[in-house]
Amino acid sequence: MSIRHGLLALLERGPRYGSQLRTEFESRTGSTWPLNVGQVYTTLARLERDGLVAPGGEDPAGHTLYAITDTGRTELRAWYERPVDRTNPPRDELAIKLAMAVGAPGVDIRAVIQSQRHATIGAMQDYTRLKAQALAAVESGRANERDDVAWLLVLEQLIFQTEAEARWLDHSEARLVRLAALGAVTGPPAAPAADDGRTPPTPPTAAATGPTTGTTGPAPRTRRG
Repeated sequence: MSIRHGLLALLERGPRYGSQLRTEFESRTGSTWPLNVGQVYTTLARLERDGLVAPGGEDPAGHTLYAITDTGRTELRAWYERPVDRTNPPRDELAIKLAMAVGAPGVDIRAVIQSQRHATIGAMQDYTRLKAQALAAVESGRANERDDVAWLLVLEQLIFQTEAEARWLDHSEARLVRLAALGAVTGPPAAPAADDGRTPPTPPTAAATGPTTGTTGPAPRTRRG
C-alpha cells in the first residue's frame, strides 16, 4: 500500500513514466526500499484499473506518461489523513526467530541474542553516520532540499527503530535469565547482558539528543546521490 500511495503522491506533482517514478521514489526515501521497474508498472496497472491514474500521453522520448485522476487525488488525501493501521503488524523475522529458539534443542538463545545485538548496533552506527550526512546536506543547501529532508526523516525513523530493537534484545535476555531461574524455560540460560562484556553502552535517549541511535532495517546507503 505504501508503494501504491507513494506513486500517487509523485504523480500529483505531474505526469511521469515508470522508471522516472522509480527514480523519484528511491530519491525521496534514500533507496531504503528499492523498487524495480516491473513492480512500478504492475502498481500503475492496478492504479489504472481502479481509476486512480490514467494514461497521460507520451513525452518527447516516447515514454508512456501516467497522470493522477480526481479519484486518485481523493484517495491520496484520504491516505494522508488516515492513521497507519497497526492492527495487523507485519511479520518480524527477529521476533519469530527468538520465539522459535526458546527451548529449541541445541540452540543457545544467548548466542542468538548477542549476535543480533552486534548487528543491530552496527546498523545503528551506520544510520547515525548517514543522518549526519543528510543533515549537513540540508543545512548547506547543496542538494534537493525536499528529497534530503524526506531522507532525513526516513533515517531518523530507522534510528528510533534500531534503538528500540537494542533495548528489546537487552530486555529479552534479562527476561530469559529470570524465567530460567524459575525453571520456566529450558536450554542454556541466558546470562545478564553485562556479564559477557560485549554489550555496548546504553546510547543517550532521543529526547535528550535527538534520534541518534534504533532496529535493523533495510541496508543503509553509503551516501545520498
